[in-house]
Amino acid sequence: MKRYLSILILMLMALLPAAATETAHAEEAAAEGKIDPKEIIFEHLGDAYGWEVPFNHHRRIPLPVIVVAEDGGWHIFSSARVTDGQTYDDGGVLFKIAGHDSDYKGKVVQVRADGSEYRPFDISITKNVCGLFITAALLIGLMLWLARWYGRKGHKAPRRGLGALELVVSFVYDSVIKPTLGENTRRFAPYLLTVFWFILLMNLLGLIVIFPGGANLTGNIAVTMVLAVMTFLVTNIFGNKHYWKEIFWPDVPLWLKFPLPIMPAIELFGIFTKPAALTVRLFANMMGGHMIVLVLTLLIFIFMSINPIAGGATTVVSLLFSVFMLVIDVLVSFIQAYVFTMLSTIFISLAQEKEHHAPAPEADV
Repeated sequence: MKRYLSILILMLMALLPAAATETAHAEEAAAEGKIDPKEIIFEHLGDAYGWEVPFNHHRRIPLPVIVVAEDGGWHIFSSARVTDGQTYDDGGVLFKIAGHDSDYKGKVVQVRADGSEYRPFDISITKNVCGLFITAALLIGLMLWLARWYGRKGHKAPRRGLGALELVVSFVYDSVIKPTLGENTRRFAPYLLTVFWFILLMNLLGLIVIFPGGANLTGNIAVTMVLAVMTFLVTNIFGNKHYWKEIFWPDVPLWLKFPLPIMPAIELFGIFTKPAALTVRLFANMMGGHMIVLVLTLLIFIFMSINPIAGGATTVVSLLFSVFMLVIDVLVSFIQAYVFTMLSTIFISLAQEKEHHAPAPEADV
């Protein structure tokens, strides 16, 4: 019991800065007498060229900016040189982060001699990109840690942190992948387990604002779309003949597929709706969780601008409720990683299904 209580306390301590940082940011806006809920929400949920420092929204950990200027030259510099509206001169080429009134708001732009802006080819290591690198490194480290244990200890069961890691791996493998894929389990299990842990780690790191957490990766539809496209490619590249036969010439009455290919068109359309569903499901659920915490926190300061006494009295309640919602998001993080893996497993298994022949009717005696 004490162990579970300690884990709960550690989770709350890790999640508390997230809610506190949102509160601090809203307090700064309230002190300045201007609160723009839309601006605050999308600034926290979007990408950036730096990593916010907890409890001090105006300071950021700089990240490298890598752009190709209009003349084709490469430029690499720290994002600290273009923060707070600064213009950076890199060998005679001027760069800055576009302001709110620009078409390239929040992006690094090149400033021409006439004052106009040019959006360069940008492959900067932004917050989300850095978050992906950190998640990949953490995933590799955890799996190598587990593999090293079995390499040294054989089949002896690990304990504590490794035991929890092995428990989750066994749960996903034995309850989802193996029963669904059967003889194809060993062929696709590495990909499916990698997807599960990658999504889970991205979800959990996104709930913690302290570096290296805080990047809203699964709340970025580009990230979830790439994951869904990977499942789409694995499903269709390794699909067998029966899978493609059921798409272009399904086992339905002839008038449903010739001369008008009604069913083939529906089946072909279904190939693309599956990854679309995976993309939107993961993106919407994780984005919604982050947005609820932000909206609930900002409501307090909206009321504070109307009645300071009421706003101040509910600050503690807002902070505690935000922490509660973040704890719920921890559960949602596991569920969404599980659902994405389960649906990917089902889609792959449908592409591996073999043709079933009806048994011959018994002869009458």
